[in-house]
Amino acid sequence: MRRINLRVYFGLRGAVCVYPPISANAPSAIELTSELVAAYVANNPVPSAELPGLIARVHVMIAGLASGMHTVEDGAPARDAVETPNSAQIRESIQHEGLVSFIDGKTYKTLKRHLTANGCNPHSYRARYGLPADYPMVAVSYAEHRSALAKAIHLGRSGPLTERERKDRRVA
Repeated sequence: MRRINLRVYFGLRGAVCVYPPISANAPSAIELTSELVAAYVANNPVPSAELPGLIARVHVMIAGLASGMHTVEDGAPARDAVETPNSAQIRESIQHEGLVSFIDGKTYKTLKRHLTANGCNPHSYRARYGLPADYPMVAVSYAEHRSALAKAIHLGRSGPLTERERKDRRVA
């Protein structure tokens, strides 16, 4: 597999990618599409049913970039419009053992890593799906478990330990 170098120009209307050098031996949009999709699929799990759609989207974007029809705003492709969940769906997404992600519908103990992997942060996730500012990013069971661990090793406690706490600590 060869290395693909894209030159990106930033302007007032966003960014435009150009493949250098622009010559007769420059790879076609089909070649670039196959290389990009192969590299993506090698490093990311993609269901076989979604592969044709992925190939089509990448090809359309590359062909559009090559012809100057598409630009990439703010350095990233525009996201599709998402459906805002209603209050019942928001309540149901908060479970004791995990939080159901509105991105992929899977349950997670903590959403932070999942959001980062999908190019979000907690603030943008809440804004994107119309979630309240106090929407949790950690499951209740996980927070309770971490709290119990912290209490067991006396984190957050000021002052010296009592004689009984020292004995309990030695036993544990």
